[in-house]
Amino acid sequence: MTSMFYGCNNLTNINLSSFDTKNVIDMSCMFYDCNNLKNIDLSSFDTKNASVMRFMFYGCNNLTNINLSSFDTKNAINMTCMFDGCNNLINIDLSSFDTKNVKYINSMFSGCKKLDTIDFSSFSTKNVINMASLFSNCNNLTNINLSLSFNTQNATDMGCMFYGCNNLTNINISSFDTQNVTNMSYMFFDCNNLINIDLSSFDTKHVTNMSCMFMNCINLTNLDLSYFDTQNVTNMDCFFIAA
Repeated sequence: MTSMFYGCNNLTNINLSSFDTKNVIDMSCMFYDCNNLKNIDLSSFDTKNASVMRFMFYGCNNLTNINLSSFDTKNAINMTCMFDGCNNLINIDLSSFDTKNVKYINSMFSGCKKLDTIDFSSFSTKNVINMASLFSNCNNLTNINLSLSFNTQNATDMGCMFYGCNNLTNINISSFDTQNVTNMSYMFFDCNNLINIDLSSFDTKHVTNMSCMFMNCINLTNLDLSYFDTQNVTNMDCFFIAA
């Protein structure tokens, strides 16, 4: 089903209730740039064999409601940019998602400008390698539940992870295991309402890029970096600069 409705930008409604999708492996770019689609009900979809869902709803910038309640994602590996650019989406229910085999969630929610809360309490990320730009430009995000199930032990890239999340005042990432991360550039860039952040759990011994990591965090009042190991860092340009 790759790119099945790609660029159907006059499509406003779609009924897929009769589709038998049990043998589908790849759903990437399925609704890419369907920018007039407002509602999608995929509750009838059988996704048990789907491994690729990257860019699935990319650019659906008028999408306000999406029903993924029946999604079986136990075999999913790639969710890169899955909801990227869905800037009118108010709520995403991920409670049915089984993500234990997912490796790529980079830019998964990038540009979801109206999301104010994302609950990851049922989200397993133990095998995720790439988390870059995961929440970038989620301008309305005020709460992120990153519970202990949000395991970062295999992540190598966290660049731009919270880029532009300018309504976040606090982020609890005390459970983050960053022992394999090499890129933290722009990680908190433009989080200009962020007041406090505890990075005491961060292991930075393999990080090479920290450029613009706290750039424009103009309301940050407390930041203890005394335990940061920067022996392998080659780029720290604009680390604290206020643009």
